[in-house]
Amino acid sequence: MSWAESTLWVVLPYLTLVVFVGGLIWRHRYDKFGWTTRSSQLYESPLLRVASPLFHYGLVFVIVGHVTGLLIPASWTDAIGVSNAAYHLNALIWGGLAGLVTLVGLALLIYRRRATGPVFMATTANDKVMYAVLAASLVAGVVTTVTGYVPSDVSYRTTVAPWFRGIFILQPDVAAMRQADVLYKVHTLIGMALFVLFPFSRLVHALSAPLGYLFRPYIVYRSRTR
Repeated sequence: MSWAESTLWVVLPYLTLVVFVGGLIWRHRYDKFGWTTRSSQLYESPLLRVASPLFHYGLVFVIVGHVTGLLIPASWTDAIGVSNAAYHLNALIWGGLAGLVTLVGLALLIYRRRATGPVFMATTANDKVMYAVLAASLVAGVVTTVTGYVPSDVSYRTTVAPWFRGIFILQPDVAAMRQADVLYKVHTLIGMALFVLFPFSRLVHALSAPLGYLFRPYIVYRSRTR
């Protein structure tokens, strides 16, 4: 194992986790009022009504695809009769579609932010970096999904996934990551950069979903007239 491999696939993942968790704790403790999306709906609404659902719903499916692809070993899908070819075909169809929808939504959001004067004026340097890293991650993800369609014995399920699962048991599989295609390595590095940026950007609002609304009592409105 070279020092470069140790840095990229052993040191960097744990450094990313430290910054991610520590950043969230710091942000929640010292910047509670900044824990927001800084909504710009007041400045422009019609385009936002199209772009925001495309981006957010697409991103939900992208996240689900990453979770299942990285955490579920190939042996489990083999055990229930899902062949490697069938798995990659589904990943291409649904993963590619989700990635494209999310990318279109993000492109519309960026266009709206650039073309609408008040929204552009409210855009910070932090926002610009966040959009750039997020766009790079999505583009890399779509490219790896399309290029990874051809089933083979060496894929992200035998390289990136074992390495990723090994991080949480303090045994990152550098040997597996060494065999990964360069596109998957680039996508992984961009993903780690996104996690480092997450606590310090508007992306942090993803952890503040109003789940309490699902269980709150009904609000009773009474008419002013008898």
